[in-house]
Amino acid sequence: MEWVIGDSNERYSAKFSNSEESLILSSLSIDGVEQSHSKMSFRRDSQPGRILVEINGQAKFALVAKVADSWWIHLDGRIHVVHGHEPGSADNSLGESGMTAPMPGVILDVMVKEGQRVREGQTLLVMEAMKMEHRILASKPGEIISVNFNKGERVDMGVTLVEIGE
Repeated sequence: MEWVIGDSNERYSAKFSNSEESLILSSLSIDGVEQSHSKMSFRRDSQPGRILVEINGQAKFALVAKVADSWWIHLDGRIHVVHGHEPGSADNSLGESGMTAPMPGVILDVMVKEGQRVREGQTLLVMEAMKMEHRILASKPGEIISVNFNKGERVDMGVTLVEIGE
């Protein structure tokens, strides 16, 4: 399987080996060219959605969630979206009808209601995550089919916040 990170066009391919309860990165290539890489291992943590990443002997926690064929990874205060490219994988384009939470957080404000018409780029709701406000924008024009959360509610990464129809 090949992976693309964020909006990059570079295709990453990684090979892992098993060691007890960990996966160890054994090789990494970008666009088919072998790359040198840090010594890395990955292990499940007791908390759901969290893994222990060890890079050159330094342990760090990462929060991860799978949304369609993409993995959202929160590590060292940054969010990385890694898209899988495999035959038969789902299309994860902006044409989907649901706007999802980019990370766990709390809904601060809901700015639309069911049945309301919205334009592309319009703010649908505001959420707080990682001590920052995040505006969830309409990915296309249409009618709000459902608003799945209310002000003050906690949400998990990847949940559908608002659905838009034609």
